[in-house]
Amino acid sequence: MIRSADLQSLHDQLHERVLGEMRDLLAGPGTLEDKRRTLATEVRRMVRESKRILTPSAQNDLVDGVVNTVLGFGPLEPLLRDETVTEIMVNGPDRVFIERKGKVERANVSFRDEDHIRDIVDRIVGPIGRRIDESSPLVDARLPDGSRVNAIIRPLAVSGPSLSIRKFAKVAFHLEDLVKFGTLTQPMADFLRAAVRAKLNIFISGGTGSGKTSTLNALSYEIPTHERIVTVEDSAELQLKHPNMVNLESKPPNIEGRGGYTIRDLVKNALRMRPDRIIVGECRSGETLDMLQAMNTGHDGSLTTAHANTPADALARIETMVLMSGVELPLPAVRRQISGAIHLILQQSRLLDGSRKITAITEVLDLEDNEVKLQDIFRFDQRGVGADGKVIGEFVAAGYRPRALAKIKAMDIPFDEAVLAAP
Repeated sequence: MIRSADLQSLHDQLHERVLGEMRDLLAGPGTLEDKRRTLATEVRRMVRESKRILTPSAQNDLVDGVVNTVLGFGPLEPLLRDETVTEIMVNGPDRVFIERKGKVERANVSFRDEDHIRDIVDRIVGPIGRRIDESSPLVDARLPDGSRVNAIIRPLAVSGPSLSIRKFAKVAFHLEDLVKFGTLTQPMADFLRAAVRAKLNIFISGGTGSGKTSTLNALSYEIPTHERIVTVEDSAELQLKHPNMVNLESKPPNIEGRGGYTIRDLVKNALRMRPDRIIVGECRSGETLDMLQAMNTGHDGSLTTAHANTPADALARIETMVLMSGVELPLPAVRRQISGAIHLILQQSRLLDGSRKITAITEVLDLEDNEVKLQDIFRFDQRGVGADGKVIGEFVAAGYRPRALAKIKAMDIPFDEAVLAAP
């Protein structure tokens, strides 16, 4: 039976033969799936011609490997096609990890060497006009299906190239889906639906991988179809289908350092596009000031996200990002901007068992003693962890009647206030 080293050698030979003999097929018309099927048939023929003795399993792996190398992303391809995998982390040629159902595990795939990883990274970033090399050793990109990619190489990645992929959900989630997943309760969803329709400004806070984008997308589906939306993102991820919407995406500078457009550039431009609402995928820096000013000047109902672990941390994070704008504003003025602009903070959390929940819906109040005051409307009370590793807890209403109700009522948005009562 053929050895592993010989199998790799045969893979490389078939790869070279395919590139030499099937150039017209690869460059010609046809869907990717049609090309994959045709190529698989031809590779099987080439394997038979090689007279190598292979088990059916080894032959299937060999054919899939060649097809994935030629038309896909090599060892990543089976992971990208596995709908149960949500994240892929490549730490080295034989150190590949995945997240499945909220848990990280080692993947049963590997790369030949570091150059193989670099080849795959180049294949990902090249078609979208981005590059990665020693002068620009990190890059953000996305796959054709929308999955988010980050790659980093030497000298920044000391142990060699690293690749992270956050897969794009094939189906956009609505609030009802998040209720089914246990991310929030139906009363919480009803309140958020009313809040979006009443044009409250909402800030979604959470850690990496906590589900902020999914929640942002679900809230966006509640925006009435007659309103004009402009979305601004680093990498387009929102799956919102809306008749009057423009999607803007930032662009890094070229090799000469020119032609770059930041999130802040696009937020400023969005204000000139007559939007009813602006949705920023994530605030990271000075664009936060522009977003607050937009919320304060007639663009009610705008939505954004940022990294923070609690609503109070979110306020501190917003202050820091505003100060990164380069505009000299005293802290009291910044806090007045925040208090006047943001109505609600949603805290999104990824719990110990891998589940994702909205652990707080919090109203932003006025300043008191020069501090922005917060008041929970709903929260998730965690009581512990069960023997099965599942988090034990429940969503509860705080028994608080938010000021936001006045705006919901003024716009005649249906909402049952009884769900706000404490248990």
